[in-house]
Amino acid sequence: MAHAADPATGGARGVTTPDLAQAGVKNAPKFTSPADRSVRHSAPTAQTAPTAPTAPTAKNRQTAAAAAEAQTAVANPTLAVGLTAGALSAHTVELTSDVTSATTPLDISISWGDGATTTASAGGTESVYSEHTYAELGTYTVKVTVTDKAANTSVTNELAVTTAGSDYTPYGPTRLLDTRNGTGAAKAKVAPYTSAHLKVGGNGGIPAGVTAVVLNVTVTGTTSGGHVTAFADGDEKPTTSNVNFVPGQTVPNLVIVPVGENGYVNLYNGGWESVDLIADVTGYFTQTSSSGYTPLAPQRFVDTRTGAGTAKGQLAGYGSFSTQITGLGQVPASGVTAVALNVTVTNPKSDGHLTVYPGGQQAPTASNVNFTTGQTIANSVIVPVGPDGKISVRNGGWNPADVIVDVVGYYSPQSKGAYLPFTPERFIDTRNPADQVYGPVAGRDYVYAGLGAPGSGVTGFVLNTTVTNTRDSGFLAVSPDPNTLDEYENNAAGPPSPPTSSTLNWTTGKTVPNLVQASTGGTGVIDFWNQSDGNIDLIVDVFGMYQDN
Repeated sequence: MAHAADPATGGARGVTTPDLAQAGVKNAPKFTSPADRSVRHSAPTAQTAPTAPTAPTAKNRQTAAAAAEAQTAVANPTLAVGLTAGALSAHTVELTSDVTSATTPLDISISWGDGATTTASAGGTESVYSEHTYAELGTYTVKVTVTDKAANTSVTNELAVTTAGSDYTPYGPTRLLDTRNGTGAAKAKVAPYTSAHLKVGGNGGIPAGVTAVVLNVTVTGTTSGGHVTAFADGDEKPTTSNVNFVPGQTVPNLVIVPVGENGYVNLYNGGWESVDLIADVTGYFTQTSSSGYTPLAPQRFVDTRTGAGTAKGQLAGYGSFSTQITGLGQVPASGVTAVALNVTVTNPKSDGHLTVYPGGQQAPTASNVNFTTGQTIANSVIVPVGPDGKISVRNGGWNPADVIVDVVGYYSPQSKGAYLPFTPERFIDTRNPADQVYGPVAGRDYVYAGLGAPGSGVTGFVLNTTVTNTRDSGFLAVSPDPNTLDEYENNAAGPPSPPTSSTLNWTTGKTVPNLVQASTGGTGVIDFWNQSDGNIDLIVDVFGMYQDN
């Protein structure tokens, strides 16, 4: 439901999310093991045949019946346990032990495969539910033993479970696709309403079985307007978009896209005419322990206009600089494997591109931000951090440009935030009359979204934000809100401070997208600020979340 003022008069408006964690999470596996009656640790004692043929008296018959009942109780011949499991969160598994037994007290021991053991009980045939949170992602063998002490018998069953979350491994930057020269696909433009099929899993040093990949996707050679949609091969193409373009435009955007079971992703050309596509990989996600994510409120690390983080003055054409990342702001001094950035170029004196790469290395052929003369444009970047704790930025243009770098999070083995990709979902579209926040976002106003409930372990979301129908030049700022959703709904929220960092920049009339790794802060509420003097329409697509439990 929408909150607050009518769009015509301005005022903060908000939207609450459906249960995305349960409704659309990809790679949330379920596991099944059948009831196992073969593993028995004790058997009923053999009975001696009677020696006297004398017919039993009534008393003897009663004694014989009681003996038969005792024998059944000792044997408990139906005792068995079947196992099923499913993911409750990134690190947590729910186990169902389906016990079959005579009505009698039973002890249940569960060994979770990581050194932890818990116990439960049953009174006969019933389903017993247990939960366990693993400190590290991975595949574990769960062993369940059900014991009937009275019958001196037990059964055991095992089940392999894999946590649903995925950790990040830096890679590259490396070019995987360039249709201009035949890298990774045929040397030809991608026809309208068709897809380039890009191999990710098993390509180079990227292992098979990756769940998602980080790509910088660039569209160029455009002769009409359109968009590019990235999605896992084998999945239905979503209605969301990742890159929007107009004729003659070269546009990059970072995507975090699920990978199909066959190791491929699709890059769909939603334009009317053929385009060239370029894709550079900077990392991938697997359901094994590697680097988790810690989101941060945006922090400015570099601004060549003021001399923050590097020398004051524009970065020369074909020049580069290195800047320290680790040990500054809220980024730890050690253990950081990669950093999530928002990189902005402004006041460029010619067309060109920026390349962001690990400190201490040579600049790769990959690009992160493409720009034209005089343009201000931003793009999200995830880049490995060099051994010296630095990253480097190269200006691939002929002439100088100003560079701004904001840090929005980091990856490290100590970070617990594991990634859960969603089936992409359009969350906000202010153009849609059915949307909870229908109507343009007024200048200097904001929209808030309750995306992660406090205590849910959700620390951040991967979103694609797009602005369109822009009435003035400006920028979008995305930041955590200090207010809770309850405070907004009860008219008790205080006014949040507008952030100074930019997520994407635009000029009047332009449509501009950018990926955002947005922190939920401590409240689970995220703000989207229109930092211009004119109205804009805002579109937000959600692609996944980070969860630390």
